[in-house]
Amino acid sequence: QVQLAESGGGLVQTGGSLRLSCVVSGRPVGNYNMAWFRQAPGLERVFAAGIHWSGGSTYYDESVKGRFTISRDKDKNTVYLQMNSLTPGDTAVYYCAADSSQYLSQKRCKYESWGQGTQVTVSS
Repeated sequence: QVQLAESGGGLVQTGGSLRLSCVVSGRPVGNYNMAWFRQAPGLERVFAAGIHWSGGSTYYDESVKGRFTISRDKDKNTVYLQMNSLTPGDTAVYYCAADSSQYLSQKRCKYESWGQGTQVTVSS
């Protein structure tokens, strides 16, 4: 397993932007499919964005498509989530997750390593 540490959350107004970071320790980030999940109060943790271990493909939930961008820096062993045009509906704890299988998945159960989460709050 790898260790994941998220940062970059905070309070932002509607329409604002934030960039989340997830530092990967223990193994190269290129060994893993990486994803961002989010969990709003009282709701389940759900997939937001993912990047294949090859770096060749990304996938987004419809709710964030066109506003969020997932990327990675292999030299820094870090995955990012750039979030633009934020709305109160994006308020959640955001979790970074790693999966060592061949294919990128949206299923929470596929991911074997998780960070501690970072809070994102969007005010109206």
